[in-house]
Amino acid sequence: MLAAMPESAPSPLSAGGTSPRDGGDACPGTLRLHRADDGALARVRIPGGVLSADRADALLAVAGRFGDGELHLTSRGNVQLRGLDAECGGGPAELLGAAGLLPSAAHERARNIVASPLAGLDGSPPVGDWLSELDSLVCGSASAAALSGRFLFALDSGRGDVDALGADVTLIAEGGDCLLRVGAADEVFRLPSADGPRAALLAAELFLRAARDSGAWRVKDLPDDVRTALVGTVGATAGPVVHRPRPRTAKAPAPGPVTAPDSSPPATTTVTVTAISVGVPLGRLAPAQWRLLTETARRYGNELRLTPWRGIVIPGPFGPPGPSTQPAQSAQSGQSAQSTQSGRTAEALDALAAAGLITGPDSPWTGVGACIGHPGCAKSLSDVRAEAGAAVGPVGRLPVYWSGCERRCGHPHGEWIDVVVTPEGHRISHVRGEHRDPRTVVRNDPAALASAVSGARA
Repeated sequence: MLAAMPESAPSPLSAGGTSPRDGGDACPGTLRLHRADDGALARVRIPGGVLSADRADALLAVAGRFGDGELHLTSRGNVQLRGLDAECGGGPAELLGAAGLLPSAAHERARNIVASPLAGLDGSPPVGDWLSELDSLVCGSASAAALSGRFLFALDSGRGDVDALGADVTLIAEGGDCLLRVGAADEVFRLPSADGPRAALLAAELFLRAARDSGAWRVKDLPDDVRTALVGTVGATAGPVVHRPRPRTAKAPAPGPVTAPDSSPPATTTVTVTAISVGVPLGRLAPAQWRLLTETARRYGNELRLTPWRGIVIPGPFGPPGPSTQPAQSAQSGQSAQSTQSGRTAEALDALAAAGLITGPDSPWTGVGACIGHPGCAKSLSDVRAEAGAAVGPVGRLPVYWSGCERRCGHPHGEWIDVVVTPEGHRISHVRGEHRDPRTVVRNDPAALASAVSGARA
């Protein structure tokens, strides 16, 4: 079991002004919808990005009955349903609740948990037990209901992938222990793995107390002295301090087969396909694509893991040999089993590629992202999704993200090419964490824009 997002835009704090909490948390959910230009929007929290096939079916049913039928992956491994009728009332929440996707109405926007999507699949330890326990603890905590929809937990298998996403509270697997990080602090606290989820919840509850005066939504929004004191308070209840700077680059699972050493006896040096990973162009899934992904999951491990990079991992197993294998072959070496496994993997990936999903690193859509843009968002100055598609070219070294306005909703983390539409034209810059290289502006020239973006990504 297990997966999610880069850091959200800074909270709207203003010196001497009204606390943002006085105006309420504006993040949408399934009980409070956001009114967009293309209809109402619901954001369904999927802790860890983990969905069973049946729950995936329920999401598709809600999208088809109340919305435009499509499902949009977010940069926290959640799902957004768009084009909802403003008069749909509690219908979506009722169906999602019946499917187990809304276990606590009071906590539905607080269940923001990302987890390493390849945990337990690529040789790294699983984090499913952490995920189940933390979600249960959050839903059982009266104070945790006050966490904003921006607050983020991360469960990292030790790969550093979701640790790099800038969560407010992060658990990192390390041997039989775990490391607890609060915000972006370089100091983490070592404690037994079994104590991790409860320590993570306690850190979140301590944050809420620390945020009372400032009204901060997230740890990074706290005044410096308050944030330092919070880390010290958490450390006083946790274990020894370890210096572990947060990774600067969040690495997405590569599209294609996911492999791990074969641990079955006798010991061998062979690898086995444990899952398949696919990217979703611009995070947008048509009903037929979602249905194919769900049926593929049902055929193998009965699970989908939505990633913070708008992709999906489908765990296997993709072996042992299927019914078509002849008895004589099964008596031979493991070569026939490996061949059958390879055939199953190729068959699944070929079908997903034919449906328009990214199944290999050579897809021109690899690393290309965009906000919803115009006409779905009133703040967007352009249809950036169409522009991103028109500019798709050779695979770039760096990811690129197109934003219709300065808010850059859903932008990636780490190093990337930033394309923002402004009244003066498309502004292109190279982002490295907090550093931004000098910017180039391209005005009303699609060919020049495509060339400039391709050159920046090279």
